[in-house]
Amino acid sequence: MRASYLKFPAVFVALSLCAAVSGASELDELMGLLATRQHGRVEFVEQHFLHLLDHPIESSGELRYDAPDRLEKRTLKPHAETLLLDGGVLTVERARDRRVLDLRAYPQIQPFVESIRATLAGDRSSLERLFHVEFAGSLGRWTLTLVPLDPNVKRSVAQVRIDGMRDQLLKVEIRQPDGDRSLMTLRPAASP
Repeated sequence: MRASYLKFPAVFVALSLCAAVSGASELDELMGLLATRQHGRVEFVEQHFLHLLDHPIESSGELRYDAPDRLEKRTLKPHAETLLLDGGVLTVERARDRRVLDLRAYPQIQPFVESIRATLAGDRSSLERLFHVEFAGSLGRWTLTLVPLDPNVKRSVAQVRIDGMRDQLLKVEIRQPDGDRSLMTLRPAASP
C-alpha cells in the first residue's frame, strides 16, 4: 500500500511538469505570433472601478500600435486626451496642456506601459524582467497574468491580466492591492 501511495503523487508531479512545459511552449508560440504583428488599431472602452464610487468611470477611444515600441492611446470620450509612448518617452496631451516625460525618471509607470507594449511586441524577456508571467488557455483563447516583481510596484499594482485570442488582445485588467481596478475592452476599429 505504501509503495502505491508514493507512485500516485509522482504521477501528479509528472503531469504538472508536462503541463508546465506545454504552457511554456504555448507561451513561446503566442509571443512569436504577437511579434509578427507590425501594426494594430483597435477601439477601446475603459472602465475604472473605484471602491469610493457606486458606478465605474468610463472612457472610450482608439489604441494604435506600431512595432516595436510605439503605442498611442487616443481617448475621445468623455474628454479628449492623447497618450503617446514612443520608445522611452511618454507625451500626454489634454486640451491645451502638453507634457513630455522620460519614463526612466518615472519607474513606477514602466510596468503599466510594458504590460501592454511588451505583450503586443511579443517580448517575453521584457515581460519576465518586470513580472512573474503565467500563461493559461491555448493559442485560440488565452490569458496572461502578470504579477509585478518589484515590491515598490506591488504597492500600486497587484496584477495585470490580459485576455486574448491568437494575436489579438481582447481585455486588459489592472488590479490594485486595495481592490480598485481598471478594465479595458478592445475590439477591431471600424474602417475609416
